[in-house]
Amino acid sequence: MRHISPLTTRRRVVGSLAAALLCAAGLAAPASARATGDTGGASDTGSASDTVGASDTAGRSAAGKPSPAGAKLPDDLALTPPMGFNNWNSTHCRAEFDEAMVKGIADIFVEKGLKDAGYQYVNLDDCWALPERDANGKLVPDPKRFPNGIKGVADYVHSKGLKLGIYTSAGTKTCSDIGFPGALGHEVSDARQFADWGVDYLKYDNCNNQGVDAKKRYITMRDALKATGRPIVYSICEWGENKPWEWASDVGHLWRTTGDISDNWSSMLSIMKQNLPLAEHAGPGHWNDPDMLEVGNGGMTDTEYRTHFSMWSIMASPLLIGSDLRKASPETFEIIGNKEVIAVDQDPLGKQGDVLSSEGGRWVVAKEMKDGSRAVALFNETGTTQSIATSAKAVGLPAAGGYTLRDLWQHKSYNTAGKISATVPAHGTVLLRVTADGKWAKNPPAVELGLDGAPLVEAGEPAKLTSKVTNLGRTSAQQVSATFTGPSGWRIEATSPSTVSSLRTGKSLSTSWSVTAPQGAAPGAYDLTLRTSYRSPGGTRAGSVLPLTAHVVVAPPAGNSAVSDLPWMSTVNGWGPVEKDTSNGEEAAGDGNPLTIGGAAYAKGLGVHAESAVEYYTGASCEKVTAQVGVDDEKGLKGTVAFEIWADGKKAASTGVLTNADAAKGLSADVTGAQVVRLVVTDGGDGRDSDHADWADPVLSC
Repeated sequence: MRHISPLTTRRRVVGSLAAALLCAAGLAAPASARATGDTGGASDTGSASDTVGASDTAGRSAAGKPSPAGAKLPDDLALTPPMGFNNWNSTHCRAEFDEAMVKGIADIFVEKGLKDAGYQYVNLDDCWALPERDANGKLVPDPKRFPNGIKGVADYVHSKGLKLGIYTSAGTKTCSDIGFPGALGHEVSDARQFADWGVDYLKYDNCNNQGVDAKKRYITMRDALKATGRPIVYSICEWGENKPWEWASDVGHLWRTTGDISDNWSSMLSIMKQNLPLAEHAGPGHWNDPDMLEVGNGGMTDTEYRTHFSMWSIMASPLLIGSDLRKASPETFEIIGNKEVIAVDQDPLGKQGDVLSSEGGRWVVAKEMKDGSRAVALFNETGTTQSIATSAKAVGLPAAGGYTLRDLWQHKSYNTAGKISATVPAHGTVLLRVTADGKWAKNPPAVELGLDGAPLVEAGEPAKLTSKVTNLGRTSAQQVSATFTGPSGWRIEATSPSTVSSLRTGKSLSTSWSVTAPQGAAPGAYDLTLRTSYRSPGGTRAGSVLPLTAHVVVAPPAGNSAVSDLPWMSTVNGWGPVEKDTSNGEEAAGDGNPLTIGGAAYAKGLGVHAESAVEYYTGASCEKVTAQVGVDDEKGLKGTVAFEIWADGKKAASTGVLTNADAAKGLSADVTGAQVVRLVVTDGGDGRDSDHADWADPVLSC
């Protein structure tokens, strides 16, 4: 977990594998404890009387040599990624985390069908104990939160056919600001208590570790758990700092590969990108863990939450719900309860999906399934709708006359001649299961519904857009039609045919549209919907829906304009909102400081945090963007970033990596003819810790 204070958490939002945030929580360990890190090999000099295997002979040596035969945990646990709930993301240490909440979650698992969908662990995070051990050195559950003790809660959870998990840290204290007792030096005693209480899952954090070698600490608890004789799933939460994927497959059942997740798009995306390259290390009984789910906590859209759930599933990640299900929306239950997506995560072959391509933020990730099919995620990282394509051959399927393509969010099956393609909304994911099963002909042909041209509309002025319906199937699509609708008051008219009697494989129906927003429509995003309907040769009706976001935009004025005075189209920011004319500051809007780079202050500009992107409409009427850029002084010597200027999806200029030691650097880009200019800050390749970045004195010349 990551119990870091809010000020620290903001800056440490999921950084690099070596500089990750604390585990699935949100408060910080004391600086002195964190400063020691896990790089030392010091022995445990604390009260270590009951430490098991403190020497290098316990399990695996500090040098990472193989463990003695039989030292590993039972290999019949976590044969698929664990599924369940953890309270931290929704409650932290607040008073609402108590026995009633835990029992309520167990009830909801049963009542809402989540148990039937595969969720089984109801896990307690930090703050369940009193701040001090008793006179015998035993852990004491907080009697206000848990009046019936942990065993009472475990008995209730077990009565529902579910399992209970608990949390502690591989240090002298846990990660919360209060600092509850950690297990370092008390491994045997604590493991025995957990087993006696009926605990089924242990999440073992990394705070206040006193510099003791990470492998020693985690092996010691492994052996203590094994000695209890109770089957307990063991979750190693050391934030990926010591590359546990390289040594922990015989130590724990899962290990955190990253720092903590936060409930925003940038955090989720950064963690996903860190976890995807580690596919070779995952398998039955040993899983890469990119942290808990944020689905339903409110910081992302439902489209982004579906991407979150899709990508965690294709990565064979543990699925631990992080939202308070007592308050969850129907949409949240629809996402986390999607059994077809869960089946991708829980496939017994235990493969993590491999990245086939990611050019331009258009990702194709494919996962081999035990039945020979392939799960395929078409993921759109970008802020605009994108067509993403691959093929049955590319994802590893054998040659066949046709293929069955199952859309796991739409719950519909189609046939395809071999092309796998979809137009994917911004930040969206189309998750498919593709099979060479010989039964493809019973399904209607798959079609891709797309749009040429960005839906950017100036109020009262008609914009020209073109839709395209393409038949991907082995069979023809018949009686094909396209319709385009928008908000009340919008005028959308087809200016070319929108129907066709038949489309053969690979053929398209293209329709031109005139789209006009009402005079006086406020700048901003508006929902449009593109639909197609058609029939298969057997007469089955089918269709497809493409939700789109149109932007009502205002053309920039002629001459030179301060960018921070112009309305942006969209923003993505790694921590808190993008700030105008101040630094990024902390998480709240308006909490920034004067923009300052290398001691020089700037009155105008944008304060951001990597990863960030700010988009502006330039309407093909501008020529140049200029700015002074650098890492803001507010984080001292921390932070490494790189600045980029993009024009209509093409990189027009970049700085390379800058640090706090660098003075402001001039950056200029030719954006002649571009409809949209995007100002991007990346993390410099080493994670996002303290990456406060300033676009100082940015000017758009039109």
